[in-house]
Amino acid sequence: MAFPEGFIYELKSRNDITEVISSYVALKRRGRNMVGLCPFHGEKTPSFNIYTETDSFYCFGCGASGDVISFIMKIENLDYVDAVKYLAQRVGLDMPEDSYDNSLSNLRRRVFEANREAARFFYRSLMSPEGKGGRDYLRGRMLTDATIRHFGLGYAPDKWTALCDHLKAKGFKENEIISANLGVKRHSGNGIIDRFRDRVMFPIIDLRGNVIAFGGRIMSDAKPKYLNSSDTPVFKKSENLFSLNNAKNTGSRVLLLCEGYMDVISVSQAGFQNAVASLGTALTSEQAVLMKRYADEIIICYDADEAGQKATARAIPILRAAGLTVRVLSIPNGKDPDEFIKSKGADGPAAFAAIIEASGNDVDYRLQKIKANHNLATPEGKVDYLEAAAKLIADIESPIERDVYVSGLSRETGVDKQALLTQIDRIIKKKSRDNRRKEARQLQTQLSGRDDKIDTERRTKLKSTSAEEALVAYLIKNPDSLRYIQSQVNAEQFQNSLMKRYFVYFSDRISGGLEPLNNLTADFSSDEQSKLYRILHRNEGIAMTPQSLREFIGVIQGESQKPSDKGAMTTEQINTYFDRIRRNKQ
Repeated sequence: MAFPEGFIYELKSRNDITEVISSYVALKRRGRNMVGLCPFHGEKTPSFNIYTETDSFYCFGCGASGDVISFIMKIENLDYVDAVKYLAQRVGLDMPEDSYDNSLSNLRRRVFEANREAARFFYRSLMSPEGKGGRDYLRGRMLTDATIRHFGLGYAPDKWTALCDHLKAKGFKENEIISANLGVKRHSGNGIIDRFRDRVMFPIIDLRGNVIAFGGRIMSDAKPKYLNSSDTPVFKKSENLFSLNNAKNTGSRVLLLCEGYMDVISVSQAGFQNAVASLGTALTSEQAVLMKRYADEIIICYDADEAGQKATARAIPILRAAGLTVRVLSIPNGKDPDEFIKSKGADGPAAFAAIIEASGNDVDYRLQKIKANHNLATPEGKVDYLEAAAKLIADIESPIERDVYVSGLSRETGVDKQALLTQIDRIIKKKSRDNRRKEARQLQTQLSGRDDKIDTERRTKLKSTSAEEALVAYLIKNPDSLRYIQSQVNAEQFQNSLMKRYFVYFSDRISGGLEPLNNLTADFSSDEQSKLYRILHRNEGIAMTPQSLREFIGVIQGESQKPSDKGAMTTEQINTYFDRIRRNKQ
């Protein structure tokens, strides 16, 4: 066990799950439980539930689930030990000494320290004689020394081992440097070399001020032009944004979404510090959900070239799905934000503020793009335009907003408004039918277990597995029923090996006088936790009576008497499994 049982119990008791989660999610009471919009995926209708009876959360939209520890792990991007430390510090609880394996926590700490030292090294290199090329580039982009310092910009020397040698001299081991993705193994396998060479460096900083990664722009014609850190124990490209650490402190609930590092830095220097950028990849749903925590509205400030327009078209539905209002900046003459601001000289900030003010919403932007692709002078072109526009307007949830755009289309094209409304209503009804069919297929797939990657036996043992799931849920919610259950059924009668592991685990805990769910985060993988909470909350609100318990037991007894594959794990193997999980958790 990673931590003493009593310590985890006190930690969770003092960190009320509703109180902790409410600092991240706006919650409303629904009966005994609390509901809100899930912070882990974009949604407009709340599907994120907190169950006060079991001190757990579960999202019916994306399947995220767990206890207060796993919530902090997921939302703060921490490992198990660091999440426990975070919650202990929150309530002033002393950590137990030398009672847990913190190897992963220590590695993360060393990666943070290596990144911080690397950022200092890059900055000193930029200001040294060998950094002249980097300084010339940045000053050629009209960045001030204050801006360079504010963003911690630097330069990676054009040498094979400059940074690696420096970090080794500071006491960092090769495996730590590789884990931070600051160095890579030589092709020969002997020693390591710097990942970044002859590049202007852009530190990526998380919301707590830690340097978590780097982006680097090459100073020569070599490829790639930009090189970014790969994923590490402290960094995932798809879940972070450049300069969000600065933007979140502006007090604005509006974010400017730029295409790259230099655009963010340029508009920030011009006074618009609420700017962020994705990290060398197309915008992800995780990044959109992260932005939703700090903003209600996103203004897309991508380049006006073809690539920027395609990126804008991809970003709009992702941002809307996260519940964000979207506007699109229209930059004159095909310029990017950096180029536009500089072209206006001293008037750059005011000119940029003016085009921000004039930016239209994403519906206007997409309607203009649709219109530009059709010849409205011909009947065919007009029909195609209106059909495409109707599909777009049908996706608007607000009836009032839909009516505004339909009225505008009617005036613009001379087509009767009622005809447009009829077409849109057909599209909406078809979409609703398609969604119901999709939901029915998803539910059928979920119930059959065809898509269950954690419990691969469910599909072939559906009847017995369903009864075993229900029995495990009943036992967790009614621990005083253990003696009766054990008098009627034993673990060897379980047909599903995962359900058997659950049953043995909770039976042992209850027999030992321990809270069933207290240490679940330490003893099970994230996927196995999610599976268990899905079982617990799938039929939330449906009464589980002694009669239903007898029915579950009857099915298990009956199925166990049928010929079956006896390859299930023994109790000894199960205990060995839990020992391995605990050792590898950190």
